[in-house]
Amino acid sequence: MKISIIGSGYVGLVTGACFSELGNKVICADNDIKKINKLKQGIIPIYEPGLEELIARNVKNKRLIFTSSIKEAVRSSEIIFIAVGTPPLENGEADLTGIENVARSIAVNMHGYRLIVEKSTVPVETGDWVRHTIAHYIKDKAKFDVASNPEFLREGSAIDDFMHPDRIVIGVESKKARDLLVELYRPFKVPLVITNIKSAELIKHASNAFLATKISFINAVSQICDKVGADVEEVAKGMGLDKRIGPSFLKAGIGYGGSCFPKDLDAFVHISEKIGYDFKILKAVARANEEQLHSALKKIKDALWIIKDKTIGILGLAFKPNTDDLRNAPALGLIRMLQEEGARIKVYDPQAVNKAKKVLAKVTVCPDAYSVCRAADCLFIATEWDEFKELDFVKIKKLLKRPLIIDGRNLYDPQVLRKLGFAYIGIGRKRA
Repeated sequence: MKISIIGSGYVGLVTGACFSELGNKVICADNDIKKINKLKQGIIPIYEPGLEELIARNVKNKRLIFTSSIKEAVRSSEIIFIAVGTPPLENGEADLTGIENVARSIAVNMHGYRLIVEKSTVPVETGDWVRHTIAHYIKDKAKFDVASNPEFLREGSAIDDFMHPDRIVIGVESKKARDLLVELYRPFKVPLVITNIKSAELIKHASNAFLATKISFINAVSQICDKVGADVEEVAKGMGLDKRIGPSFLKAGIGYGGSCFPKDLDAFVHISEKIGYDFKILKAVARANEEQLHSALKKIKDALWIIKDKTIGILGLAFKPNTDDLRNAPALGLIRMLQEEGARIKVYDPQAVNKAKKVLAKVTVCPDAYSVCRAADCLFIATEWDEFKELDFVKIKKLLKRPLIIDGRNLYDPQVLRKLGFAYIGIGRKRA
């Protein structure tokens, strides 16, 4: 099938590359000419395992091309996915300027039937506005349909998530739109949830909000564990074995981050307020996430007594492993709070250091984990990269000023590190 993806960011690139891998002819379009030129040269603007190779293979096989011409993308494909960003405004509402601009561009360049599909995460009722916008600006009154097909990609495993989804959600209002999307997804042997557009839009926001709720819940439980001497890892295991609950997203830490959960949670709260519902549960989830980071800061202060002029080593900057994404990364928030207390900061991340240099001031960026440890007063684990699981702790103990590890992701076995002579502090872990 002939497909265009408008927006060559994280979602657009992964979606375009994967659809082309399935044998479709795909055009990825973006108005950022520099980005498109780099993509044509094989330079990928984001880190995602396997993406560079996937794009290179399908470009070579002429199934995937890049363009800065929306006109070319619209006129070359019957199915057009909108995958532009919907960043948060100050009040938490999603900024849909990009969606509107793309809808207008599609309208003025259409000369035949097109199916326009929302791939971006958008508030419920956005489909109505996309339809209204296209109908208003369309030139030759060509027929079209609007649909919703939300993405459920996790950074770090996005290609596998696309190729092996739990389900595919399709929101349509016509038989033609339904048939086209069912045919497009025919290679996937997973449940198809076919519903109306508004329900599909809500499924995305409701899913992310629920997962954020689950994370904040276990983080709140970890604080109870800290106070009474229980172990949150064991509590989470006992909970997760209940099939009604499941083990996923029951990993205590320093809070969720990234481009999706914080933004989508705020947007869902705003949507609810707009239609007259006060979503108090989600407001509490956001507060709990903020409190978890302050709790991590308190652990450092309690362990060091005075933070001013102390050197804190931070391992991990990205909001999760296997990505270089720093958006809403808890590590960045923690670093800024530590700097306000007068601490000196040393950092290392396997993928995010170059981006970190652009957003962090007065921070020593190190080439490896051991350089972070050298002469540091404590070591804080902020992201659970696999690389950090294989560290030589005998060496680390010699490098640190004092053998203190604060494990913000519960990456290590407390007993093992304590036997090596470390003072170990985790999130909701049993005391020594």
